Amino acid sequence: MTDNHEQQAAVPPVEPVQQAAVPPFEAAQVAAVPPVQAPRYGEYAYAPPPGYAPPPGYAPAPGAAGAGQAPWVPPIKPGLVPLRPLGFGTLLGAPFQVLRRNTGPTLGSALIIQFAIGIVTALVVGGAALLAFSRVDSASAEDYDAVSAGATAIVLLSTLVPIAVALVTGALLQSILVIEVSREILGERRRMGELWRAAGRRIWPLALWTLLQAAVIVVVLAVVVGVIVLLAMLGGVATVFAVIVGIVSFLGLAVLAAWLTTKLSLVPCVIVLERAGVRQAIVRSWRLTDRSFWKTLGTEWLVSVIVYTASQVVVQPISLIFGLGVGVLAPNGTDSSGFSSEWVLIGGLYLLIGVIQLVFGAISAVVQAATVSVIYVDLRIRKEGLDLELIRFVEAREAGRTKPDDDPFRVATAAGAAGAAGAAGTSQAGEPMQPESRV
Repeated sequence: MTDNHEQQAAVPPVEPVQQAAVPPFEAAQVAAVPPVQAPRYGEYAYAPPPGYAPPPGYAPAPGAAGAGQAPWVPPIKPGLVPLRPLGFGTLLGAPFQVLRRNTGPTLGSALIIQFAIGIVTALVVGGAALLAFSRVDSASAEDYDAVSAGATAIVLLSTLVPIAVALVTGALLQSILVIEVSREILGERRRMGELWRAAGRRIWPLALWTLLQAAVIVVVLAVVVGVIVLLAMLGGVATVFAVIVGIVSFLGLAVLAAWLTTKLSLVPCVIVLERAGVRQAIVRSWRLTDRSFWKTLGTEWLVSVIVYTASQVVVQPISLIFGLGVGVLAPNGTDSSGFSSEWVLIGGLYLLIGVIQLVFGAISAVVQAATVSVIYVDLRIRKEGLDLELIRFVEAREAGRTKPDDDPFRVATAAGAAGAAGAAGTSQAGEPMQPESRV
């Protein structure tokens, strides 16, 4: 115990640590401190410590800017759609916006062409049918069969004229709408005369493509129907095979038609915007739709269903109302003067329904062509980086550095731009270079 007390007494006392005096804040120092601004939505309130890394799978909110990073900027949207890969909602909504943004040149052109086709059909086919039936009525009993056959041939041949007119005018309408959609994406609006003049330069390749489609359809149907008829004529067990072949052929042709029409749906856009021939346009459309078949098919079919449903919602109630009106106003088909009121009401009904179908047919043509055009631009953005070229064009246009013949939708080839193949993003084989797809 004595030793322990002696050791404790030998320990020197601990002196208290004197703290340095802290000078008070001066007003100048407080004023020199920059004010702290509240962070924007999605940003951090404090900078992360050095060496900090976000956990795996974490993605900052849109608009958030980390240390040393530029803030998020929304994609440029000079016109119809933003210049970036488009979502499914944009693909569905943009075709209907085409009508709202430039109704006169788009819907007006479609109405003019639809009306012209209807007038030509009524005059040519109606006139030929009137002439043929008048000859049949005046034919003698001995010549009745021959005159009837000749009348039928006249009516069938007369249908070739409106088919040819529809072929050319349909190609013209496709070209007009493809050009209009491409200009609206760049924020430009064209008048009807400008669209018609620009579309007229590509009308014949489009007409050739439409004729090629019609020829393939006729040949395939003729072969299938010929085989079925031949089997049916043999009788017996062959008749059963004819029915089976008919069912299988119908299902197979439906699937084949859906596949081919989707894969080749971009051909008109390639012909018009890239100034390509029919063969090159077929190859380009086939390649652009690779790995995007179902999205392209679903978008085109859904838009068609929407337009068809809307037209039926309007047409069917009118048909029902007029049908009831015929029964109420003219139950016997004639009025007191003996004039057939039923024919007047039926004529008015068909005229009104015809006008409504004409309008909805024009709307359908505009919306479906616009759908294909927007899909074409989206696929080129995802596969070829077209949005970068469009942004450069818009910026150059705003700065006044563009020329009248500059077109960002054209694809440079080795034949047309051998010296600028690398700068334009093209390969030596003349095909555009394929960057990493942005899905």
